[in-house]
Amino acid sequence: MNQRATSIRPFIGAKDFEISRSFYCDLGFEKTTLGTQMSVFKTGNLAFYLQNAYVKDWIDKSMVFMDVDDVDRYYTELLALDLPGKYQNVKLVPVRNEEWGSECVLHDPSGILWHFRTFKKLTAVV
Repeated sequence: MNQRATSIRPFIGAKDFEISRSFYCDLGFEKTTLGTQMSVFKTGNLAFYLQNAYVKDWIDKSMVFMDVDDVDRYYTELLALDLPGKYQNVKLVPVRNEEWGSECVLHDPSGILWHFRTFKKLTAVV
């Protein structure tokens, strides 16, 4: 294929649509309402659709990966937002260092698992 993709936008669901919309605004995404059942959330060139739809098996298996430039700084910023204090069922897991890089994990109000990661820079072996 010779197509050049310009974006990829997953669809995620919400157990409580209004709470999830508020959560993602607090997380720093810009919301555009597309109707009573859907919104799109953007940050820079990245975006996803939030639907007013809840299917427990789907939500319980949903994960979103977001690469960030500095996961330690991002985690500190997430801590300052106190999202677990503002929203029921939200959990923030501290940064974990792995051989491939580092990540912290955030559970949204519906249970969707967000992975915020920074990969190690690979160095060429000469």
